[in-house]
Amino acid sequence: VQLQASGGGLVQAGGSLRLSCAVSGRLFRVNLMAWYRQAPGKQRELVAFITNGGNTNTADSLKGRFTISRDNAKNMVYLEMNSLKPDDTAVYYCKSEARASPFVGFQHYWGQGTLVTVSS
Repeated sequence: VQLQASGGGLVQAGGSLRLSCAVSGRLFRVNLMAWYRQAPGKQRELVAFITNGGNTNTADSLKGRFTISRDNAKNMVYLEMNSLKPDDTAVYYCKSEARASPFVGFQHYWGQGTLVTVSS
């Protein structure tokens, strides 16, 4: 199972970005999908997660600006980020809880991260 995140880049404060993450490889079932971020010198933190049924949970500090969504048919998860602030500068990682086959349990897989830089 591989996760490929994309969509990061440099944006001015107040701007928007949409991150995408594709889950590929040997997949039997994909359950929870999530976005995390890690700013320089800080611990990785949860941004938002979404279940395969579409239920979402976003970090309180990001509600109203960040929206997570997914396309189950394509095994994709997205993060729409609006009204970006310099404090949102971080490497954004996608994570998936998935099963590679019906004979193994769910495991957690991480993408490589995509850098988001918000200039003031």
